[in-house]
Amino acid sequence: MRESIFFASIRSFFIVLFGVTGLFFGAFLVAAIFGIFSLSTDGIPDLNYTYTTEIEPNASGVRKIEVGNVPVILKLNITGVIGLDSLKRKDISELLIESRERSLADDRVKAILLYIDSPGGTVTDSDGIYHALMAYKEKYKVPVYAFVDGLCASGGYYIAAAADKIFAGDTCLVGSVGVIGAQAMNFSQLMEKIGIQSITLYDGKGKDSLNPFRPWRKGEEENIQAAINYYYQMFVNIVTDHRPSLSKSKLIDDYGASVYPAPIAKEHGYIDESGYTVEKTLQEILKVLNIEDDKYQVVSLENKNWINELFHSKFGLLHGKVSHQVELLPGVPSELSNQFLYLYRP
Repeated sequence: MRESIFFASIRSFFIVLFGVTGLFFGAFLVAAIFGIFSLSTDGIPDLNYTYTTEIEPNASGVRKIEVGNVPVILKLNITGVIGLDSLKRKDISELLIESRERSLADDRVKAILLYIDSPGGTVTDSDGIYHALMAYKEKYKVPVYAFVDGLCASGGYYIAAAADKIFAGDTCLVGSVGVIGAQAMNFSQLMEKIGIQSITLYDGKGKDSLNPFRPWRKGEEENIQAAINYYYQMFVNIVTDHRPSLSKSKLIDDYGASVYPAPIAKEHGYIDESGYTVEKTLQEILKVLNIEDDKYQVVSLENKNWINELFHSKFGLLHGKVSHQVELLPGVPSELSNQFLYLYRP
């Protein structure tokens, strides 16, 4: 007897329901098992380690596992938009903490190589990562070098200021010392034309500054502009303090927020050398460390917490929603809206 459409639909629904339920149950079961095995023998939870150690190519382009506590150059990847994914202040701080523990304990990390390909990002995260590197550098007395592979702009360059020297390939772009805030739009004339009224309830002088639903009053943008000016001066001071060959007056009056090809960036004082590769940069670090053989390792710390990625992913299956958005600042991710940014937008 042929099955009716109704019963076939019911059967399909329950198959999908039980399948999805089984998937989530399995994921929670795996998470529970991992939790059990994360306990030490006395039943006390171990430290919550987030990163795993990855062997990177050395100055000869070879990935080599060395036995014993050989010196380590920590490669720190600053790639992508700062403030997103694993490029937040707290993520880099956690990474730096773990670089002194487990297999990297006993002062094995002798230098840091910043591998940079970033347009920048939020003011807060750029500044936080910079200060985390400076504190690490001071506390453990390790040199910090930077290699630019593509783009080192705005917040990326802010972080690069923590490096003792900055190297780049000839095709790289460097610069963009500047700050941008949220773009404000005003709809009051359009609302008046089509007959729409709006009221904003607030208390506190200036709380509704730049309200888009009424005509703006003279000077109400001054508070936000003052914050932007403050962040800009902080950026300029940090860069010129660490890059004495970069003229402060020329940076403000002439270079501005422009980006420059690496050879020109070198002429202006943004970087130390152009025409470099990551291998050649590692060779410079080895000279500083007085390492003349290949008894060392280049390592990076990678986030391998796949369970966390599963439950924090943005797949519609897990969140059950589809979002639609309008970019008020083209090229700026929506997650960074309404924030002050050290961000290059070509």
